[in-house]
Amino acid sequence: MTSRAPLSRKLSAIAESATLKVDAKAKALQASGRPVISYAAGEPDFQTPSFIVDAAAAAVTDPANYRYTPAAGLPVLREAIAAKTLHDSALEVTPAQVVVTNGGKQAVYQAFQTVVNPGDEVLLPAPYWTTYPEAIALADGVAVEVFAGADQEYKVTVDQLEAARTDRTTVLVFVSPSNPTGAVYSPEETRAIGEWALAHGLWVISDEIYQNLVYEGARATSIVEAVPDLAAQTILVNGVAKTYAMTGWRVGWMVGPTDAIKLAANLQSHLSSNVNNIAQRAALAALTGPQDEVETFRMAFDRRRRLIVDELAKIPGVTVPNPLGAFYVYPDVTGLLGREWAGKTPTTSLELADLILDEAEVAVVPGEAFGPSGYLRLSYALGDEQLLEGVQRLQRLFGA
Repeated sequence: MTSRAPLSRKLSAIAESATLKVDAKAKALQASGRPVISYAAGEPDFQTPSFIVDAAAAAVTDPANYRYTPAAGLPVLREAIAAKTLHDSALEVTPAQVVVTNGGKQAVYQAFQTVVNPGDEVLLPAPYWTTYPEAIALADGVAVEVFAGADQEYKVTVDQLEAARTDRTTVLVFVSPSNPTGAVYSPEETRAIGEWALAHGLWVISDEIYQNLVYEGARATSIVEAVPDLAAQTILVNGVAKTYAMTGWRVGWMVGPTDAIKLAANLQSHLSSNVNNIAQRAALAALTGPQDEVETFRMAFDRRRRLIVDELAKIPGVTVPNPLGAFYVYPDVTGLLGREWAGKTPTTSLELADLILDEAEVAVVPGEAFGPSGYLRLSYALGDEQLLEGVQRLQRLFGA
């Protein structure tokens, strides 16, 4: 009997999302009765605002939503996204330059598929969101990591990018505010990187999904606002998940030059067709409705941010840069490695995260998911009481 043909080598090389894996493990332990506190998932704990839910409920009764709609998205939603892009990113686009996707993750995937050719090198500032290198690999590209540590507040410089650039470099990934670090590039830093990318003819994929979650007077300056001429070679990806507590609704989008967006729309017409119409109507309500609850969410995140930074800083051996955006803190924990804790001596942040889960019943994501070892990502998108209790468990474990 002839053995079957092998499975896809490309997909076999793709790793499961590390953040989702840790979150699933934490939820399984919670379901078994263990009092695990999880900082793993990048998911707001707030309820989706009621006016958005009401818009979705009304959409359910409209027969127009029971049929196929344009693969690139409802025209009225694409218009609203164009308006948001002008307001928040200072980029004027037409609805034809927008594709509505199944969450920001599909937008990221399609962006790489659109601009990466086999063997192209993609400069990927690290620490990075765990999906980026896998999405680059799925586009047959080569991710080239450019690392900036806590001493640089996790922000790469033009000199670092230039040192990593080769004649095969075609794309730069730019993320501000950052997942996993919460770092926000200043307008000057953003402009310098944008001008460098423009000078070398690079495509830029800029993930702006956290642009409305900034603190201490910081502003997430879009790279196309800092360098307007870069718009012809930039794809912006965004979505409603983080700002509006709509992770499960799965609505994101990509914005870019007409020719690139046309390719992405063609891909989506074969990949998934239109996004669920009910969810699109909910996203339309989110973008065009009152924004007061968004500000309430942001203020709550800010309070939690200050609390978790202050409390983590009390642990000897932990260095905590101050995150100015998103809802993550990314402490440098190299000072905890190579030392004995609860009878164990972790030498990597992966081993340290396992020890923390076993001994303190706290779930964190190790730095290996985002680049080099020696770091942990903690999301502070969870209730205030749980947030404080979890950090206090860490303080007890590490003798703070």
